[in-house]
Amino acid sequence: MHCHFQTSNSLPIVPQSSPQLPFRLPILPFCHRRRRPPPPLRRRHSALPLSLRVSSSVGYQISNSSTSKEEAEKLVSSNKRVRAYPFHEIEPKWQRYWEEHKTFRTPDDDDLDTTKPKFYVLDMFPYPSGAGLHVGHPLGYTATDILARFKRMQGFNVLHPMGWDAFGLPAEQYAIQTGTHPKITTMRNIERFRAQLKSLGFSYDWDREISTTEPEYYKWTQWIFLQLLKRGLAYQAEVPVNWCPALGTVLANEEVVDGVSERGGHPVIRKPMRQWMLRITAYADSLLEDLDDLDWPDSIKEMQRNWIGRSEGAEVDFDVIIADGQQSSEKITVYTTRPDTIFGATYLVLAPEHKLVSSIISEAQRKHVEEYVELAARKSDLERTELQKEKTGVFTGCYARNPVNGEAVPIWIADYVLGSYGTGAIMAVPAHDERDHEFALKYDIPIRGVVMPDNESFTGFENNPYSGPGTVRNSSSSASGLDVNGLPNKEAAFRITEWLEQTGNGKRKVNFKLRDWLFARQRYWGEPIPVIFLDDTGETVPLPEIELPVTLPELDDFTPTGSGEPPLAKAASWVITYDPSSGRPAKRETNTMPQWAGSCWYYLRFMDPKNSKRLVDEEKERYWSPVDVYVGGAEHAVLHLLYARFWHKVLYDIGVVSTKEPFHCVINQGIILGEVEYMACRDPDGNLISADSVEESTEYTQEKVAEEQVTKSGDFFVLKDNPTIRVTARAHKMSKSRGNVVNPDDVVLEFGADSLRLYEMFMGPLRDSKPWNTSGIEGVHRFLARAWRLIVGSPLPNGDFKEGTVAIDEEPSAEQLRALHKCIDKVTLEIEATRFNTGISAMMEFINAAYKWEILPRSTAEAFVLLLSPYAPHMAEELWSRLGHSNSLAYEPFPKANPEYLKESTVTLPVQINGKTRGTIQVDKQCSEDEAFRLACTDSKLSKFLDGQRIKKRIYVPGKILNVILDLQKVKVGQR
Repeated sequence: MHCHFQTSNSLPIVPQSSPQLPFRLPILPFCHRRRRPPPPLRRRHSALPLSLRVSSSVGYQISNSSTSKEEAEKLVSSNKRVRAYPFHEIEPKWQRYWEEHKTFRTPDDDDLDTTKPKFYVLDMFPYPSGAGLHVGHPLGYTATDILARFKRMQGFNVLHPMGWDAFGLPAEQYAIQTGTHPKITTMRNIERFRAQLKSLGFSYDWDREISTTEPEYYKWTQWIFLQLLKRGLAYQAEVPVNWCPALGTVLANEEVVDGVSERGGHPVIRKPMRQWMLRITAYADSLLEDLDDLDWPDSIKEMQRNWIGRSEGAEVDFDVIIADGQQSSEKITVYTTRPDTIFGATYLVLAPEHKLVSSIISEAQRKHVEEYVELAARKSDLERTELQKEKTGVFTGCYARNPVNGEAVPIWIADYVLGSYGTGAIMAVPAHDERDHEFALKYDIPIRGVVMPDNESFTGFENNPYSGPGTVRNSSSSASGLDVNGLPNKEAAFRITEWLEQTGNGKRKVNFKLRDWLFARQRYWGEPIPVIFLDDTGETVPLPEIELPVTLPELDDFTPTGSGEPPLAKAASWVITYDPSSGRPAKRETNTMPQWAGSCWYYLRFMDPKNSKRLVDEEKERYWSPVDVYVGGAEHAVLHLLYARFWHKVLYDIGVVSTKEPFHCVINQGIILGEVEYMACRDPDGNLISADSVEESTEYTQEKVAEEQVTKSGDFFVLKDNPTIRVTARAHKMSKSRGNVVNPDDVVLEFGADSLRLYEMFMGPLRDSKPWNTSGIEGVHRFLARAWRLIVGSPLPNGDFKEGTVAIDEEPSAEQLRALHKCIDKVTLEIEATRFNTGISAMMEFINAAYKWEILPRSTAEAFVLLLSPYAPHMAEELWSRLGHSNSLAYEPFPKANPEYLKESTVTLPVQINGKTRGTIQVDKQCSEDEAFRLACTDSKLSKFLDGQRIKKRIYVPGKILNVILDLQKVKVGQR
């Protein structure tokens, strides 16, 4: 399909079809100073066909009627490619300019005017992988860059830095596989990431760039560790870890899948090892309470609340019963949030790693219990607590006495109870807990309901556990003197807890799901822990702060030792040292810090990255804290944000920082998925079958269908050739394995960085996930081309553009001012609300309106360019320069909307005929009665009521109503 459109150079534009769309919309150039319609297109049959063909990527092939036949033939033979606008020249030019002039350098020291407001906007620290960026990464980076540029133009001091979370497991694994030192790999990856980010025009202050692998940086990570150690917040303990005997190393939870190592598929067991821990639980209450004051997504705050898991309940002591029925000296202490249900406890459960397991099991059950404990040791905590998994357990052969009624209840071992939560033991009440109920049904354990719901339709506890409020029953004992029958369950819980405390059988207890942070890693590529161990006593000695940084030794062999010792143990000359204070022989700690360490406080170092004497200068920290907007993926919602908040609160308590919280506002951007994949189903005979007819039991295969073979029918997609066959449409997360990764380098090469930035913001709300669509980026590329041609004009015959612009020094009309200020108002509001996609829509509407004008006033063009600049900074800088400005627009004032031009100039006026509303007309607010009547008479709907009628009276209320009263007096026949 070919559609011809007239251009200012009398060139027809022929949109070329693409695989995605049947045709492309044309890029209409702006015809300036046009006082009358253009003359009709005339074909010159003696010349070559006239065409300006939109290519399938970014360019045009051009010929012109004013070009000689020979010149035209030469252009065609050389296949001259002319881009829609010269982004390939503009973007490198302005990136060089920004770098040479340090345009985005944040003022420091004496240059910083602290009387101005500040805006600190930060991206979550990226890990520089060898794969580089894919188009999902720039989504958040573009959003923060728009905010940074916007705030600079509003007169704020802006801190917008970038750095690298570069220690960690991936670089070490690559080093083991290839023999390449992780430092070399890391530096190479950083250089690639940096180059890609610069190619997208992000306004980072590269003078503040930091990396966690630099000794100048991790010196202060080590310093923070020493402060934690001084305050008892860092300590050593023997804790269970994921130990892989075959690999000879400890694995993180995410490296264990179904009980085996992700690398190699070797069995992994839970093994106690001495590890460094951080006492984050000491700040549990503060971490929980201060969430209320944060401008964070409710979902993220709720995830943190659940992770911290504060609960109020009671600890209860159950005496262990020995073989002859006598009470032993051993007690099992359980923690419960439902003391009101204690009369319904029909068994106890110990975690397989509970310290009493080996001492209380009967000889008859010992072999079964030991086998079960060994199997449980191979599972991660995540596997053990998965709600959907089938519950398993083993009876110990022993019992314990319930203190409230003296009943002997069996003691079981089950892996759904963790040794790290509470006391590692629970009282199981199957009538009122889903996990306990499932376990009791499987092992035929009694189920006793003690809290009755107020719902008469309740069918009983055998089929459904009930965990809600109700009235207590079956809860009295003459032996203990405790009777709570008939009480509401909350009051019963209070009475029972009171009885436990009075009788010495238990106490009130606040508990947290939050566990102390396992801080040690048996790795090479991480921050060394700044402690030593004296040879003669084994005493742990923190190194003096003057000895920092403790730098990593150079190693050629990074493989695990196989003994559980970290790779650093191989650096014998580094390990053997002495105590700087006493001179006594000592050995260094060979564990390293986890990757989380450097990312816990990097936002502070950006405030003062070159300070060799302090972690951060006090005055700079007071000015820049807290981070105003922090953007990153929701996958960091709990651990990174929780750890950073913990360290920040410790630094607040010791006077290093001035705020209780590090990040005021957190935004989680969505995920950019791969392009939508269409899949058709075939039955075993190879026949196509509709996706809606496929059931779980149906045997079928799937095959990919090209987009051009599919059409939408209602809410679904069907085959064009056979609309009865519905296909599935799904976008998947970008991954190498699926082959749906889109490289931003390719997009920038074909469409330019500004188009990529604009498209990622235009795809939909920032916080939503959305699929990539190449035809979508072509659309925003056309918009940018229209904006360029609106201000610069149409291309010359050779595809180049004239210098300067077509804007003229003329006062804008009222219509132009209304269109401009409406755009200013919308774009400003949408940037502030991070609704970037609707801000782009407003600019598109403005361009559409501007193409109808006969002239383009310079002041209007300049204001629009400033609006565009946070989104498409390269094009905006070039247009600003062409409009006659010698300096960057980065610090030009952002346009402000004038409320006068936002008022609607017209109103909808109801028109009545003899008191009955017959229609409406659009009139100016200051419209006179005569003008309103004239408009009513010319309206197609109203004129039939007014034509040829005698008007008796007109009633006019400006802006409200026009009522026309007709003279309905009958005229006698034969009389005039």
